Amino acid sequence: MRALIQRVTEASVTVDGAVIGEIGPGLLILVCAMEGDDAGKSATLAAKISKLRIFKDDAGKMNRSLADTGGAALIVSQFTLAADTSRGNRPGFSQAAKPDQGRALYQQFVQDMGALGIPTATGSFGADMAVRLTNDGPVTIWLDL
Repeated sequence: MRALIQRVTEASVTVDGAVIGEIGPGLLILVCAMEGDDAGKSATLAAKISKLRIFKDDAGKMNRSLADTGGAALIVSQFTLAADTSRGNRPGFSQAAKPDQGRALYQQFVQDMGALGIPTATGSFGADMAVRLTNDGPVTIWLDL
């Protein structure tokens, strides 16, 4: 699985003019299931993200995790993280999981994050979404498992 995480002070997702998910301080997680991924990779990714020490401690150093801070996660499916731009100028997405598998793994990832005690909000799989965020730092990290 692939994820692009951004530390945020707030973030939201809007579909058809209605806000369907929003958080305060925490992480915006753009996630993509790749061909061959399974529930084990979802659990591993969730555990890794929940423990990443990318939030400031009292001394101002990145030394606290999402779990430590009590922050939330806004989780948005994003198959374009699978883009292959090695040939020409039009990205290919053949490395992304097929839609049914992608949806199942996205939902599994949301469940895995929640099971770790992380408050979650979500986008809508396959929808045309508008994502709004206020980057904190900015801190943006790419994870590829």
